[in-house]
Amino acid sequence: MKSSWKTVKLSEIAMFNPRESIKKGTLAKKIPMDKLIPFCRDIPEYTMEEFKSGTKFRNNDTIMARITPCLENGKIAKVNILEDEEVGFGSTEYIVFRSIEGISDPDFLYYLVCSSIVKEPAIKSMVGSSGRQRVQADVLKNLEVSIPPIEEQIKIGKLLKQLDDKIEINNKINNNLCIA
Repeated sequence: MKSSWKTVKLSEIAMFNPRESIKKGTLAKKIPMDKLIPFCRDIPEYTMEEFKSGTKFRNNDTIMARITPCLENGKIAKVNILEDEEVGFGSTEYIVFRSIEGISDPDFLYYLVCSSIVKEPAIKSMVGSSGRQRVQADVLKNLEVSIPPIEEQIKIGKLLKQLDDKIEINNKINNNLCIA
């Protein structure tokens, strides 16, 4: 019921670029920007590289491109290719969103970040020279969003995830039909 929703700052329901550690020189899974498929939740592949620098994340984190034109092109994904407790890394041009246990659901947060509620203010906040504009993370941290109680977030996130899962299955079936 919408009346039980509350308005909060995005930073109250998500950690931004949470601190993680990968020792320099360690071989780790890297998700370069070019591996993200526009408007696709899942990350199809990664590379194994020696960690030198980059944005770090874990499974269930949402990564969003913060640079133009990648964000406008829909480069937002939910990390799902790591092992339990594994930390991966990627472009310094990502903003990482992590749900806060008991306050926000990872699936709900992913779909919220993908929505125009978050994406449009992110795009409008971009500053910098033309062609190299970047989202101002502080604008997103202070962005007011309406959210339901955690139980409802879980239900909404689960329903949207099921739809995305079905789309993924249908895409795999279509790809197999094209190959045959």
